[in-house]
Amino acid sequence: MLECVVNISEGRRSDVLATLDSSVAAAHHLDRHTCEHHNRSVFTLIGEDAPRQLAHAAVDTLDIETHIGAHPRLGVVDVVPFVALDGSSPADAVAARDRFAQWAAEELALPCFLYGSERTLPDVRRQAFTTLAPDSGPPRPHPTAGAVAVGARPLLVAYNLWLVQPDLALARRIAQAVRGPGVRALGLAVGEAVQVSMNLIDPLNVGPATAWDAVEAHAPIDHAELVGLIPRAVLDATAEPRWTQLGLSPSVTIEQRLLDRSSQSRGG
Repeated sequence: MLECVVNISEGRRSDVLATLDSSVAAAHHLDRHTCEHHNRSVFTLIGEDAPRQLAHAAVDTLDIETHIGAHPRLGVVDVVPFVALDGSSPADAVAARDRFAQWAAEELALPCFLYGSERTLPDVRRQAFTTLAPDSGPPRPHPTAGAVAVGARPLLVAYNLWLVQPDLALARRIAQAVRGPGVRALGLAVGEAVQVSMNLIDPLNVGPATAWDAVEAHAPIDHAELVGLIPRAVLDATAEPRWTQLGLSPSVTIEQRLLDRSSQSRGG
């Protein structure tokens, strides 16, 4: 089974988000996390058909030229990473990535930048259309949809920590301090607040508790925000008394959502 965590550049218009939700079969749609200030939604999907359905709806509906938000973005369908779950291999994720990129280039006229073993997502963001040409699709951004980064990666945890002090310079200093082999971090202004926005790319060794403690060593934290879902193994590796503080619970695991969808299908 493959998971695909599609990042869409829309997080404010409820009617548009409803349209995007309805473009994907419910059985393949595990979660949507939306942030108004980032103007971004993260869809956790299963399989290869669902990401294509969502991408088609997003390109038909959204315009990157009018988008304003705190998070960096290449296009309306900003990031499409495939992740191997139980029963699939990393090679399966790479093959799905390559098929999606070829489909998006041909069907949607989207420039597609691949990431994974070739390069990282931050590499793509820094180099796209300058020192890095698209791997498939047109050589220039789509006029309304921009471009897309299509990846194959291991499981990661997207995790935001909101600071008590609304000090953007402080958030950026903390992000720089906590970056390392297991953590990618940015300091972002989110409305009148600030956050240290992180991707925990080795979450079994550097998980939410470790990230919280690293940030809290520099400044008080107001609250935590999990973006999307986590593997059950990450929850099990975290001391249960800290789950509430860290914004974690069994209900936000991939495995529980899969069970929920399976139960709903049998009930239907």
